[in-house]
Amino acid sequence: MAPLLVIAAGGTGGHMFPAQALAEAMLAKGWRVKLSTDDRGARYSGGFPDAVMREVVRSATTTRGGKLAKLLVIPKIASGIFAAWRSMRRDRPAVVVGFGGYPAIPAMSAAWLLRLPRMIHEQNGVLGRVNNVFVKRVDLVACSVWPTALPEGVESIHTGNPVRGSVLAKAGAKYKPPGDFQMQLLVMGGSQGASILSKIVPAALAHLPAAFLARINVSHQARDADHDMAVTAYQNLGVAATVKPFFDDVPDRMEMAQLVVSRAGASSIADITVIGRPSILIPLAIAVRDEQTANAAGLAAAAGAIIIQEQDLTAKGLAAHIGAILSDPDKAKSMADAALSLGKPDATQKLSALVEALFERGPK
Repeated sequence: MAPLLVIAAGGTGGHMFPAQALAEAMLAKGWRVKLSTDDRGARYSGGFPDAVMREVVRSATTTRGGKLAKLLVIPKIASGIFAAWRSMRRDRPAVVVGFGGYPAIPAMSAAWLLRLPRMIHEQNGVLGRVNNVFVKRVDLVACSVWPTALPEGVESIHTGNPVRGSVLAKAGAKYKPPGDFQMQLLVMGGSQGASILSKIVPAALAHLPAAFLARINVSHQARDADHDMAVTAYQNLGVAATVKPFFDDVPDRMEMAQLVVSRAGASSIADITVIGRPSILIPLAIAVRDEQTANAAGLAAAAGAIIIQEQDLTAKGLAAHIGAILSDPDKAKSMADAALSLGKPDATQKLSALVEALFERGPK
């Protein structure tokens, strides 16, 4: 029977997209692949190939809910660990890879209890809470951002952040600089949207000349709760806009984009650099470890992106940056080239090679 890879991942695009990329690569190598997640994570698994087995186990976090929800965290996690342990006893994985997020806790804990070959992949420039728990309890640590802040004595391997096959197919796609045509502006707030972008981006465009707006088409990813607000704002401006809670064709839209306005999530940064597009990045202000600023730092230092901290974000300021980039083809092209120079299109290949090497070597 083919070796089994268990992927443990949480319920946001930042965890699930690189997990999906690894799943695609390992299936192509003839492995069996199982995704271990919770109910929330399962809702974000639609992009995984049909051949990937899904295993839903219970998990929980102390960062959400009231007192009762917090009291139930330990029993829920314990139940999930037991379910994952029992599953792994029935069909023993060759390797278990954790991508972070609290839904990854049960499978990673079970892998540690069974002393299975195991590793984690950290997408951000700062370890997430769950990966921080397991970083000293795994055989290998792979990182997307270099350097990633790690506990003393922990070594890691720089792989970059794996991107889905649909993104890889657009790697290095030729960039069309801004000009006298219908330019494409892609606005992304992460896999769950961002309310602040739904408010600020249309308000920013309102500061630009009407003749300029007539040449802009917007693809805007907005939360369901913000959909109508964003649609109305663009309609009032007379700007052609497609507003959805989730785009399943982000690579196509990014290929066509002259500019991307986005949160600085790890997967968004990976997509932007692999395809190669200029961007304005607004790191998530409530991120406890400020990992999104760390994610964007290298891209900004290479002059491939402009970082605007959320506390400094204003409609007028954002308008100035959008106008400056979309009215200067040379500047936009230079930013696109800089972004592309930082892309890691071979990240999935590197990570899959580590999985195979760990399988051959076994746990330490």
